[in-house]
Amino acid sequence: MITEKYDYYNLKKENINGSRKYITPDGHALPSVTTILSATQPEEKKKALQEWRKRVGYQKAQEITTEAAGRGTRMHKWLETYVLTDDRGTPGSNPYSIQSHKMAQTIIDKGLVNCDEFWGTEISLYFPEIYAGTTDLVGLHDGQEAIMDHKQTNKPKKREWIDDYFIQMTAYADAHNALYGTNIQKGVIFMCSKDNEYQEFIVEGQEFDKYHQMWLSKLEQYYSQFV
Repeated sequence: MITEKYDYYNLKKENINGSRKYITPDGHALPSVTTILSATQPEEKKKALQEWRKRVGYQKAQEITTEAAGRGTRMHKWLETYVLTDDRGTPGSNPYSIQSHKMAQTIIDKGLVNCDEFWGTEISLYFPEIYAGTTDLVGLHDGQEAIMDHKQTNKPKKREWIDDYFIQMTAYADAHNALYGTNIQKGVIFMCSKDNEYQEFIVEGQEFDKYHQMWLSKLEQYYSQFV
């Protein structure tokens, strides 16, 4: 259940010149964290994605991507309901719903059980005049304030594959600290594969600082090249 420690609010989203922007209370239209990360993605990562699509076939690649997105959305809804109401829900007979529900229960039992407080879920955040975004969860993890994200995956991930996830959490931490006077320097990823294999990734200390510097570099690159 939510501990109402901060007065969170939802930011409006608008499509401006073909790009989705968050509209802040002071009237600024800001790019999302994911937009910035996508625009500043290294060429080798873009090339690797294109090669994967070519290898499996563009239609098959789209099917895999669409299925994964749908599964992630359903899993997130189960987790959001649990955080807000403490209700684990009942999936019904739809096989995709059953699968995503099972994944959510794994994250609850192996990950969220270590959270002392939930302050909010699906929280709109922004760093004034710079960027905005939405984080899955904020609260206390093992007694420390943290940004937390739920991730689904087709197969288990290696830590070195998910730099962008860590960078993203430092961006959200910066925004939360700026808006609410916190000192969040910890990020936690709760990840579950479609075959129900659980992984947890924590970034803090010097590693958090490293990814935070990477985020600042990407911000500088984005605003110098794309704005």
